[in-house]
Parts: sequence; structure tokens; C-alpha cells
Amino acid sequence: MRNTKTLFTHMALILVVSIVASPVIMAILFSTQTPAQIFSYPPKFTFGTAMLDNYTTAWTQFHLGKYMLNSFIIAFAVTTGKTILAFTSALALVYFRFPLRSWVFVFILLTLMMPTEIMIVSLFEIVTGLGWGDSYAAIIIPFLASATGTFLFRQHFLQIPVSLLDAARIDGAGPVRFAWSILLPMSSNVIAALAVIQFVYMWNQYLWPLIVIHDSSMQVVQVGLRMIFSGQDATNWGIVMAGAIITLLPALVTFMLLQEQFSRGFALSQEK
Repeated sequence: MRNTKTLFTHMALILVVSIVASPVIMAILFSTQTPAQIFSYPPKFTFGTAMLDNYTTAWTQFHLGKYMLNSFIIAFAVTTGKTILAFTSALALVYFRFPLRSWVFVFILLTLMMPTEIMIVSLFEIVTGLGWGDSYAAIIIPFLASATGTFLFRQHFLQIPVSLLDAARIDGAGPVRFAWSILLPMSSNVIAALAVIQFVYMWNQYLWPLIVIHDSSMQVVQVGLRMIFSGQDATNWGIVMAGAIITLLPALVTFMLLQEQFSRGFALSQEK
């Protein structure tokens, strides 16, 4: 009876995973097929014969390597900057006393309800007025502040015993040493969780780079992937899917490397 229940559980999990992963599986299969194989009837759900040609064309002819380098620089800079700012702002909110501290935190949370899309016109005017058009600064600096990161670090710091702060004060440790030697090592899981979120978010940026960057050599990979459509007389979906799979890899590798820390970082209620 127990074996039967386990079997049904595994079958249900396999079915759900197959449904969720079906778009990626189809993209992988199409990335190996020729246009004739993709549009054949009945559809072929097997690997095709054009895998090497599709991936080589997507990488070399449409310069995905350059676009991915641009995206990596931007995603790395924003992830690093956001982590540092979120860590220090949460440190101030938890361990320092200043007027209207609670209202400052409420204001930070309110920014979560303002997506970038509703501020895009005013943001474009500010960025172009500062002369940041066609530069990395236009994509990096407006995204350095993170209400989500501040919230995660604040909740984590509130679970750290106050006795640690008292012990650090008795030992003569100042705020900087307390943050560097005690809080930072204890926050590795939160840092990893935030890094995964922000890296994937910036890696998938499309609308804002499309608006503010006009030099194609500085574009990000998601916009570069769109150029595969416009760079062909007739869309070869095998090449497009190959480009999409290549684009997917850095974010997937980042998540797999930090998967364990990512899961622990959100288990805030279980931390002591």
C-alpha cells in the first residue's frame, strides 16, 4: 500500500514537472531542427539535424556573446550595488535610532508598489538630462536601490540576538566592525538569495534598455535576442530557439550554484 502511494506521488510529480518544463523542452527540441522539421505535420518531438548550425549561427552571426557580456556587467554591478545598499540600509533601520525610523521603513516598502513601467517617462527625462544616455550608468544606477533587499535584511537582523550587539559593544567593536565581523558572516544565505533574485531580474531586463540604449554594441542580451527576428528575411525559429537557450544558461547556472543558499535565505522564520 505504501509503495503504491509512493508510486502515484512520483507519477504526479513527474506529470507536474513535465507540464511546467514543457516550454523549455520544446525550445530545446526546436533549437536542433530545421524550419522544415519545425513546421512538419505531424510535429516531430525529437532532436533534429541542425543543432550545430543553429547554435553556431545564433552565437556568431547575431553577436550574442557581446550582448551577454553587456548583460553580465550590468547584472553583476546592480547585484553587488543593491546588496551593499540593502545591507547598510537595513543595518541603519535595525541598529540605529533616528527620528521617523518606522516611517522611513514604511516609505521604503511603499516603493515596492511602484513598478518601473509607471516611472519610465520621468526616469527617461532624468537620465537623458544627466547625459547618461547610451551608457551603462543609465541601466545600473536607477536600479541600485532595493526595497525587497532592505526588507529581507531587516527581517534577518531582527532575529539576531541583541546579546551579540551588547557583547560586541563590551569588546569595543564599532558599527563597522560589528557589521563586517558579525552580521556579514551570519547573512550569507540572505545575500545569496538576494543575489539570485537581482541577477535574474537584471539579466531579463528588456524594456528599459530598449528605450535608453540606442547603440547596438551596448545593448543587453534580451534586446539582442529580439534582433534575431529582424536580422532574418524569414524567421528561422530553430536559430531563435537556439539563441533563447544560450541566453537562458547564465541565469540557470547562477540559480543552480546558489540554490541551497537561496532556499535557506527565505527560511527566515526558522533562523535563530
